[in-house]
Amino acid sequence: MSLASSYYTRANEMLAHAWETNRPTIEKLAPIVGASIAKGGVVHTFGSGHSELIAREIIGRAGGLVCVNGIIDPTAGFIENLVGYGTKLVERYDRQYRMLPGECVIVISNSGKNSSPLEVALYAKQKGLTVIGLTALAMSTTYATVHPDGKKLHEVSDFVLDNGGVPGDAIVDTGGGAMAGPTSTFIGCSLLNWLSLAVIEWLRTNGHDVPLLRSQNLPGSIERNRELGARYAGRLSRQLA
Repeated sequence: MSLASSYYTRANEMLAHAWETNRPTIEKLAPIVGASIAKGGVVHTFGSGHSELIAREIIGRAGGLVCVNGIIDPTAGFIENLVGYGTKLVERYDRQYRMLPGECVIVISNSGKNSSPLEVALYAKQKGLTVIGLTALAMSTTYATVHPDGKKLHEVSDFVLDNGGVPGDAIVDTGGGAMAGPTSTFIGCSLLNWLSLAVIEWLRTNGHDVPLLRSQNLPGSIERNRELGARYAGRLSRQLA
């Protein structure tokens, strides 16, 4: 079997497993996130380093909820283990966009042990937000945290989504133990889309408006998206087209 075929087979098995194991948590989260959105709340996301790709997956995209905003690290994770940096980053974000009690924040860290994600999660908890941690429990429960309080993301989160990844992330042995084929990004993005769809369903079922963005390539969508964005004036970093 080719390396690509090996990855395809194993990765899809892991995706199916992630759906089955996380479905109960997603079902619990849908009314919590949905109720916050129904009250006008914003969903905040943060991922350091490569996890930022996952955090951006549900921000300002066609078919997604408009009320999602990202805590963006301008160093792209370069100093994610500088203790105190994550706190300063999220404090600045809070001053600019506001993190309000009752809202939700999704913090993504594959290892679950790096300083910046932990500090963002801890700050959000102090502010009264629901913290959703997305991590690889197999890795997060294996390696020591770098943060001085000794905790890891799954231990400080109110809810945990497990991407089911292996320590080191890559799943295909390319020869001599050299591993390739990471899974955290596509499974992490799938988890966030599953959660988003569950929230959308909850909003519709309970008679609430669903602030969904449309592709700007469709007629009338730009005007519609601007109208939606106006509801969250001053709270979204992404300028709608």
